[in-house]
Amino acid sequence: MAKKEEQKKQAEEQAEAAEVKGAEEDPEEDSEEVDDDKLPFPRATIVNMLRKYLSSGKQIKGQVKTEMNIWLAKMVERVATKMDSHPYTYVDGSMFREAVEPYENLQDIEKEKERIIKQLEAVKAACDVLINEVDRKFVL
Repeated sequence: MAKKEEQKKQAEEQAEAAEVKGAEEDPEEDSEEVDDDKLPFPRATIVNMLRKYLSSGKQIKGQVKTEMNIWLAKMVERVATKMDSHPYTYVDGSMFREAVEPYENLQDIEKEKERIIKQLEAVKAACDVLINEVDRKFVL
């Protein structure tokens, strides 16, 4: 009986060791593995960039790594296509700035949206006050 308990304990220890070893290799990998050769950018570069801006201790799932990689490739394609629309045989800084301008202005657009929403809320509040006054004064 003691032999069976000892074997069971050893099996549990081996399973725990295997889990720890698997976690040490890469705790963030999903079961779905995408071939890194098919991705446009090195996966490690994407992960390092994400880690710069994420809180420490956060895990990055494999799907995020892959989709960020693909999204960045699409963004490069869009910018390059915009720069290629110029008739010149070169690409310079002004062409690049023109191509990325819509993406750089997104923060300004978001701020403008918030400003408009606040103004509309103020107008709505004023309308509510006027409705209450009309209801109070013209009760039948």
